[in-house]
Amino acid sequence: MKDFVNRTREIGRLNKAISADKGKLIIIYGRRRCGKSTLIKKVLSSQDVYYLADLRDKKLQIDSLAITIGQTFSDFDKVVYPDWESLFRALNMRAKQRFTLCLDEFPYLVRNSPDLPSVLQKIIDTGGNSNYHLLLCGSAQQMMQNIALDSLSPLFGRSDEIMNIKPMQISYLQQYLQTAPIETIIEYGTWGGIPRYWEIRNQSTSYMEAVKYNLLDTQGIISDEPERLFRDDMRTSVQAYSILALIGMGCHRMSEIAARLNKPATQLTRPIQNLSDLGYIKREIPYGVSEKTSKQTLYKIADPFINFYFTFIIPNKSRLQFGLVDQVWYEINQKFPIYFSTIWEELCRQSVPGLHLPVPFNPAKRWWGGREKIQPAEIDIIAESADGEYLLIGEAKWSDKNNAGELEKQLDEKSKNGLFRNKKIIKALFIKNPDATNKENLYIFSPSDVISALL
Repeated sequence: MKDFVNRTREIGRLNKAISADKGKLIIIYGRRRCGKSTLIKKVLSSQDVYYLADLRDKKLQIDSLAITIGQTFSDFDKVVYPDWESLFRALNMRAKQRFTLCLDEFPYLVRNSPDLPSVLQKIIDTGGNSNYHLLLCGSAQQMMQNIALDSLSPLFGRSDEIMNIKPMQISYLQQYLQTAPIETIIEYGTWGGIPRYWEIRNQSTSYMEAVKYNLLDTQGIISDEPERLFRDDMRTSVQAYSILALIGMGCHRMSEIAARLNKPATQLTRPIQNLSDLGYIKREIPYGVSEKTSKQTLYKIADPFINFYFTFIIPNKSRLQFGLVDQVWYEINQKFPIYFSTIWEELCRQSVPGLHLPVPFNPAKRWWGGREKIQPAEIDIIAESADGEYLLIGEAKWSDKNNAGELEKQLDEKSKNGLFRNKKIIKALFIKNPDATNKENLYIFSPSDVISALL
């Protein structure tokens, strides 16, 4: 990235780990393009060794790592190492002062050397890395989680630091792109919190140009990005693609997805859970309903970039293959107000704990349902205060013009819902272009307020 933003907490934890006076095992994982390698390079010094693995044969990888180490420890690569253990032990003997050995894309090494985690277990348990810290990094999230967290893994319980590098918040996108709040929400709803996508976006002079050039054009650098992502983490990307495509088309219930795939719902439990664990989809349950219920569960695409891709790119793949970029852009541009209104609603819900309100609130949910006349079909935002006494109910509107007075009346009606008995009600409006200011028991928040709360 042109500028390195955020990751201060991760940098602090890494610096603390590698400054220890004994060899540590540090595991870093996360989705591809989240900036893991950039983060690591920000911390490592010229005395450390960084090795980027690939899919070459085991012997070639051992030789390649020895050559990389030889750039820091002269003549280290002049010796032939018959296996991984001999290399790691020789390195420990050679080190005069503690340093860090980083093996990036570690899963590539394991594919051709399945015994490598067991070798490292032996090295760690016998003090074979007493003179260096071992940092393992990878984008294959499930494999890295298994290596670090699975009780059957040889390395289970031996990690001194396990870091899951997640996408960044919208406030850092605004800092990077230097955009106004409304523009920032549109950009975030397209590129999400992935730093590499921000860098790609920043190479274009406008939002429209960036979408056309990088996503709609079949030669675009991220025009087939999900395929690469799922290749890291899925045994087959077909099922993941199918599920996400259906959710992008508006199928949000397990029964709907199963019916469209002509499969029993029970066969989708595991793949949907995998997609959820990887951060691609989320399970949404209305406020006040038990987490164990399944009847009212909806599945939504959690990641903004994946959401944009499966909402707009996948349905138009055939036409884009014929180069009809301008035609597709015109059509999807007409659907942007509805699409970005859902992005706005979700950001508003996420922002509630960080907003300036009379009391602190827990994360917000949505509510839908009800049959009585006084019960609305949906409430965009509901959150309970940390002390349980208050309930925040809010509406999020992504329109250029809104009548705050009329929206307040609607909230007054919704506050009569029997679901809210014995709670003190605080009302909030989240408006794209606010035309009013706060008053007693009514708070009005703008895109700037929401972005600031999402630090």
